[in-house]
Amino acid sequence: MQKPLARLISTLRYKKTESYYRLIGGKSPLLDITNAQAKALEEALKRSAEVSELLTPNSEKSPDSPIHPFTHSPVFKVYVGMRYWHPLIEDVMPQIYNDGVRKLIGLSLYPQYSLATSGSSLSKFREVASKHYTEVEVFCAPSWYGHPFYIEALVDVIRKGMELFNADSPIHPFTHPPIHVLFSAHSLPEKFIDEGDPYVRHIERTIEEIVKRIPIKWNLSFQSRSGPVKWLRPSTEETLKELAGRNIKNILMVPISFVSDHIETLYEIDILYMQMAKGLGINLKRTESLNTHPLFIEALKDIVIKNVKELGWIE
Repeated sequence: MQKPLARLISTLRYKKTESYYRLIGGKSPLLDITNAQAKALEEALKRSAEVSELLTPNSEKSPDSPIHPFTHSPVFKVYVGMRYWHPLIEDVMPQIYNDGVRKLIGLSLYPQYSLATSGSSLSKFREVASKHYTEVEVFCAPSWYGHPFYIEALVDVIRKGMELFNADSPIHPFTHPPIHVLFSAHSLPEKFIDEGDPYVRHIERTIEEIVKRIPIKWNLSFQSRSGPVKWLRPSTEETLKELAGRNIKNILMVPISFVSDHIETLYEIDILYMQMAKGLGINLKRTESLNTHPLFIEALKDIVIKNVKELGWIE
């Protein structure tokens, strides 16, 4: 029944979601942003390769070695493959193979692991590679919810987000904490967590690393739920009401499980929750999404470099 049910649900939701996309410019910017992230990562990896080549003494260079890291530049090429929209993972793999790539790292853009997100995407990636491209050596990078550069990128956008409130009133965000941080993550059915999914634990670890670096008062909530099953709580809507009841007037929302702008940030937070907050008497602002933030790209580069070194693919 999965396919007919999916067709029915998508038909019923089509008109509603179409109106949401009209409000954010007619389409999601997710693919454009992901392509920009891929380009920035490839350029960062290429710069890293060039620097390493310059720093390697000539006596240590081994041009006859088949896996010498930086004999030819660029060593790294970054591709975009998506699970549920084009370019699909299974459609990108032929291009990767035809480009001569035989060592391939799968890097999920979900910082916190869940079977429903990273698990599904990387499983599809491994399935396609193992069935049709047995000559390609494949490795999937683990989740990176606590990577130092990723955390620093989040701290940076939080600090900048707090500065937005100074335009409204001369308040200091740290000495008199009238600014409350609300981390909003994409929700999951509760059964995933009950069955051992580490998603919530990873989110909490990310927040723990943030609060080591910046003094904030905060809450965690979950957004983007749909359907009749039990979802993670508290919802972002419930939390906004609860914070309003505590007379908290200034809230900075941090989309903690998202690294790119898309409908969940541009419509759900910037329009839906902003309107709701206004009705509750809350001054709600949102941090910028990481998108191509330099520290975020540095985190991705560092993940790739460390993994390929551990695999012995480069020296």
